[in-house]
Amino acid sequence: MENVLVIGATGNIGTSAVTAALRSKRQVLAVVRNQKSGEKLVKNVGTSEGITFVEADVVSDTGIKGVVEQVRAGKLPAFQHVFTCVGADYIPVALKDITPAQLRDNMARAFDSNFYAYRETISYLLEQGKPATYTICTGAMGDLAIFPLPAMTQGPLYSMATAASRENAETNVRFNEIYLAMRVEVDEEAKEHGVTTASEFAAVYEGILSRPEIRSSRVNVVDNGDIKDLKYETKVLDPQAFLRGINSQN
Repeated sequence: MENVLVIGATGNIGTSAVTAALRSKRQVLAVVRNQKSGEKLVKNVGTSEGITFVEADVVSDTGIKGVVEQVRAGKLPAFQHVFTCVGADYIPVALKDITPAQLRDNMARAFDSNFYAYRETISYLLEQGKPATYTICTGAMGDLAIFPLPAMTQGPLYSMATAASRENAETNVRFNEIYLAMRVEVDEEAKEHGVTTASEFAAVYEGILSRPEIRSSRVNVVDNGDIKDLKYETKVLDPQAFLRGINSQN
């Protein structure tokens, strides 16, 4: 049975990814901070069956590296898919009030951790030589910038996703970005707040896993209609056509 490595597994989106993997008859290798985080995931997903837990510091440049080393050594199950969605502070603070410490901390958690996750897992997936997927979830906050602090972490992720899409366009790894423009929360909290549940949003990742034609793409999720009817566009643009398009607008 295939395994999905979920990095950022205990958050709202990570919980959704775990749910999607289990519903698609796959098992999960969930990266958690500690035992308490693992228990939180089990509570939100509703089961521990099919989930293997591994503790790691995803912000460290050696955290996911250590997980992959354990997989290579046979101490953890092999994985064929990766889903990453590590986030940081989602707070309203004006640009002029952001401290250097806040900026560094948020970039480390929301960008660095996702970059390290890709860097340490992509070689492993490529080495397998079999169909594999890598999915990252980004947010529309990067374009809206209603909250500048989390918004600034998304721009680098957009570029990273484009580079990864281009580099893997013809490999065995289908890289895709989910661009999320709606609020998703774990089921219990979502029902209280009237937003989309993690269980509902899970259909997006299920769709990506099951549709091999979706690769090197951005899957746009703007409203509930986009959850089942996936709308996607390539992230691998022809440089000359892109520049001509800009010039035509001037």
